[in-house]
Amino acid sequence: MEANGDTSACNGYSDKQRKDVRVWCDGCYDMVHFGHANSLRQAKALGDKVIVGIHTDEEITKHKGPPVFTEEERVKMVKGIKWVDEVVLGAPYVTTLKVLDQNNCDFCVHGDDITMTAEGVDTYHLVKSANRYKEVKRTAGVSTTDLVGRMLLLTRNHFRQGSAEYDIEKEVSILKRQIKSHPGSSNMGQDSAAKSPWTGCSQFLPTTQKIIQFSDGKSPNPGDKIVYVAGAFDLFHVGHLDFLEKAKKLGDYLIVGLHTDPVVNSYKGSNYPIMNLHERVLSVLACKFVNEVVIGAPYCVTEELLEHFKIDVVCHGRTPIALENGKIDPYAVPKTRAIFELIDSGNEMTTERIVERIISHRLEYERRNQAKEKKEIEAFEALQRQKQTQKAG
Repeated sequence: MEANGDTSACNGYSDKQRKDVRVWCDGCYDMVHFGHANSLRQAKALGDKVIVGIHTDEEITKHKGPPVFTEEERVKMVKGIKWVDEVVLGAPYVTTLKVLDQNNCDFCVHGDDITMTAEGVDTYHLVKSANRYKEVKRTAGVSTTDLVGRMLLLTRNHFRQGSAEYDIEKEVSILKRQIKSHPGSSNMGQDSAAKSPWTGCSQFLPTTQKIIQFSDGKSPNPGDKIVYVAGAFDLFHVGHLDFLEKAKKLGDYLIVGLHTDPVVNSYKGSNYPIMNLHERVLSVLACKFVNEVVIGAPYCVTEELLEHFKIDVVCHGRTPIALENGKIDPYAVPKTRAIFELIDSGNEMTTERIVERIISHRLEYERRNQAKEKKEIEAFEALQRQKQTQKAG
């Protein structure tokens, strides 16, 4: 087992030492996104400390199919979320009272969707029976299945603009092409007509309230050294996390500038960014190293931007820097001021590598998601029948 912080979480506490309400959350946390973060934020609101149990690669493969990320990568990502206090690797797939007691947790929290074992058993049935289970609202409009679908099907509707910006139906041309080249393959959660209420993609509607909930709302203190970085930060991953941790160490207050979807597409091409600007904002805000986000930051770091935010250091990682209009160095101004620094995060992960992983295991992920949707439909229909029976009684 691995703990984020004090390893005594696994050893138990005496009653005198125990003061905080400790909340247990568990899961695969594969391809961690802002939906996972929002669930953990809600869990934190129900107690004082959030302890996250993460399933091993072996357990996930047995019950769902192969994870996209290794357990080491998944542990690191969860540790980077600002509402998480401790992380425990090796959580059982079916949550037990024993694991709650071992980690001195009062109750377990999960979203209002259903997760099941390979045999179709509700993974939370034991803690539910013991009244040590609470539910929070699942974040509509995002799921790991949906993100995998965007990569596999090369959809572009996630960054539409204007009147179609929030449309969620997959483009007809994409759907026809996908069905023609892969007969019988799934839509990977990409259309709103998907039968499962949890796997199907619904609208993600960004609100100012959601941004406020994710933001720490703190301004820099007088004398703070302010660090600025900018980029796409698409499919927020361990490479981003390691880079931001190193950037934060160069100062006291870290600001992340996020480029708009058209700007990202201009230097990344294809159907990038995989996540639209609204989604990327929440993903970055959930990171414990980040203090503030500039939404739709200019591609070139200007004098005005440096003055407005009182920036002391501007950083960039090892990824290539595309020139604006093929001529202008976007970091020319901070370089002239001698406040520009290149950071080596020490991590080789990139958004493109994640996409490569997904594409190379396409059939495995499609089979995994089809099986997942089938189990969810059966569980949902059983729930509906139970509710009708209770009403009739």
